[in-house]
Amino acid sequence: MVPYDDKTAFVTSGIRVGVPAITTRGMKESHMSSVTEFIDTALANADDEIVLASVRQKVNSFMVGFPLYPELG
Repeated sequence: MVPYDDKTAFVTSGIRVGVPAITTRGMKESHMSSVTEFIDTALANADDEIVLASVRQKVNSFMVGFPLYPELG
């Protein structure tokens, strides 16, 4: 549940980020602010293709530091 959420866990009321998938790639708590910033910017500008392209580029650059299969690199 989300802090201060007035709904039960059985009622969807937000976005669930797959933290196990994020930590498996080596991200730590300090990286979560970047992840939430990317999500927030994309949602706030969902109709702006220029902003979305910029977010996509930032996400791709950010993820270079967290390869899915580092042993293959």
